[in-house]
Amino acid sequence: MTFSPVIPGTGYAGWTFLQRTKNAQAASFNKSPELARDETYFRERIKSVKTADDLVGDRRLLKVALGAFGLDADINSKAFIRKVLTDGTLKEGTLSGRLADKQYEKLSAAFGFGDFAVPSTQLSDFPDRILNLYKTRQFEIAVGAQNNDFRLSLSAERELADLSANRASSEDTKWFRILGSAPLRQVFQKALGLSSGIAGADLDRQLQTFKEKAERVFGDDSVSQFADPAKVDQLVRRFLVRSEADSLGTSAGSGAMVLQMLQQSSAFLRANRF
Repeated sequence: MTFSPVIPGTGYAGWTFLQRTKNAQAASFNKSPELARDETYFRERIKSVKTADDLVGDRRLLKVALGAFGLDADINSKAFIRKVLTDGTLKEGTLSGRLADKQYEKLSAAFGFGDFAVPSTQLSDFPDRILNLYKTRQFEIAVGAQNNDFRLSLSAERELADLSANRASSEDTKWFRILGSAPLRQVFQKALGLSSGIAGADLDRQLQTFKEKAERVFGDDSVSQFADPAKVDQLVRRFLVRSEADSLGTSAGSGAMVLQMLQQSSAFLRANRF
């Protein structure tokens, strides 16, 4: 990509700048030549795709399809992606349903090859839906090239907006989705002050620990609370402050340093009226 997001600072202060300018920067990013070529090609060719084989057989189309769900690294795993797509999501025992990373399930559901006689590629609004997801993810990648913590924070905002609003899933199911999403888990784990060693615990124990810590930190152990943008902001701020403390050589358990940085962030926001 020829356009690089402007990120003049780190930590929560840098994050507030990115938040204020994100829409304008994303609009400029979307006009970059490489992204424009990807969009043109996808719009012109996707309606001719009627099977999973058609999609995995066209590398440029597959690049956009996988990129829309953050699965860019699987571009060479054609047999695996074909299986994910052809299995669908509606039958029991599907491959995507057994995988911890639910982006594969979202990919399969979005294209519909294994679920419906007529795949979603034939719908008029399909190119817009996939390309919007693709552009969002690619902007996050561009941000991550400069500051990976900001990329994780953008990803957390996006994923939590969907997850917290899902009324069909129980709170425990939503927490398991967080535990199964590497980027989202990383944000929560650091924001809650949990060590990486928690990953070695029994899954039910991990669930209990995350819920207990969320209750202490946010006053609520539900995932649904993050439908409130203020709660998401609180989560992201804690993540960024703790991450910056770690980068300065401070242990994640140093409450005094974390508290000081949180207070400094709050003072910065008040002074600048963010």
